[in-house]
Amino acid sequence: MIYLKRLIRLNKMFDAEAILQEVNFKAIKSSGAGGQHVNKTASKVELAFDVQNSEVLTEAQKELLKSNLQTRLSKTFVLIMQCGESRSQHKNKTIISQRFVELIRDNLIEDKERIPTKIPRAVVKKRLTNKRRNSEKKANRKPPEIQ
Repeated sequence: MIYLKRLIRLNKMFDAEAILQEVNFKAIKSSGAGGQHVNKTASKVELAFDVQNSEVLTEAQKELLKSNLQTRLSKTFVLIMQCGESRSQHKNKTIISQRFVELIRDNLIEDKERIPTKIPRAVVKKRLTNKRRNSEKKANRKPPEIQ
């Protein structure tokens, strides 16, 4: 429920159409098998989004994206995504746009900080009795010492 409330609040702050205006699309030749069609058409779509110079995102959102997407961003904070699933350039562009918006939306949600709770006394007691029981069980497996 809390996740949904945060998502609803985020949707009010996050404008997918505006952020897609800042994206650069580039059509490139697709790799792999496919015959003559692959060799002469540029059906693979590459999406590039500059997080640092975005005018739609606030500074706080930019910092959040930089920390959450640090493994996917280049050194100049550019997010690059590719899609070559379909033979149609238009379909690939639609797919990559949806993935991009989903990725940005998911990474703009801040995780709620966990508040550590105290372990109940009964749980500690139960754990210690189980440890004692297992210890006795293993001790009883040993042959008795005869003097």
